[in-house]
Amino acid sequence: MPERRFERYLVAANRAIIFVMMALMATLVFVNVVTRYGFNFSIIWAEEVSQYLMIWIAYLGAGLALREGRHVALEMFQDRLPTALSRRVRMAVGGLVLAFLGAVTVLGFRFVVFVWNQETPVLNISLGIPSLAIPIGTLLFALHLLFMFRDYAERRYAPGHILEDLSGEEG
Repeated sequence: MPERRFERYLVAANRAIIFVMMALMATLVFVNVVTRYGFNFSIIWAEEVSQYLMIWIAYLGAGLALREGRHVALEMFQDRLPTALSRRVRMAVGGLVLAFLGAVTVLGFRFVVFVWNQETPVLNISLGIPSLAIPIGTLLFALHLLFMFRDYAERRYAPGHILEDLSGEEG
């Protein structure tokens, strides 16, 4: 199915981007520590870049964490409900989360526009660039949630099941 292929590519690209950002951040922090304590020289922009990379990693990774069941959840109440009712409760909660993500995405884009003409302290780039992590990350989060809704509707997994398989196998 084309939509499943798109989903697999989206997940793979999301993971790859996060991996590259984490590798860059770890390398940058390591090199900065070595130069600071080994050569008494610090890379002046390393801390700011590392902070912005961490923000991007957190926002881009939130949707992946959701689809893999890695967010904290109170499931004791839902687990005591009959399966059909539990599914409805999870869908209702998911709908509320989707509405929240929509609001954060819209407000995030407004914030980016608001700060676009401001510059970061060290890099002197638009503050809108690191701030784009908010709307882009919440939009990706919402996409992952919509894929989950589709799978709930198709009854492709039981509640609490890990939601994706990049190997391409269905079920």
